[in-house]
Amino acid sequence: MWAIYALFSAIFAALTSILAKIGIENVNSTLATAIRTVVVLLLAWGMVFISGKQHDIVNLTHRNLLFLTLSGLATGLSWLCYYKALQMGEASKVIPIDKSSVVIGMVLAFVVLKETLTIKAVIGGSLIAIGTFVLIF
Repeated sequence: MWAIYALFSAIFAALTSILAKIGIENVNSTLATAIRTVVVLLLAWGMVFISGKQHDIVNLTHRNLLFLTLSGLATGLSWLCYYKALQMGEASKVIPIDKSSVVIGMVLAFVVLKETLTIKAVIGGSLIAIGTFVLIF
């Protein structure tokens, strides 16, 4: 089931990039990011209440809150940088650079989370990195 969610994530991420590029025309990128953030906030909390999970908030630990907050900060900074880059550059070049986060995330998973480094991951990550460079240069 996780693969289906991952596939939908990729589809929606692709739509996000194209819709954002169209939507930020003649709009300050920070304002555009703020509008996007409000929509995401409403959608996420809507899903929490629809699924009846709002009561689970009492189960969060200080560690959960710390790392979710840090993740939120990283997301916000990523979105601010992404929208500025998208506004200034060609989507066909900005998107592959942004998606190089896949390789960076893989490296961090091995270093920080101590996940197993496999030859398949090294080859796949290398191919993604090489593909990114081919697309942007």
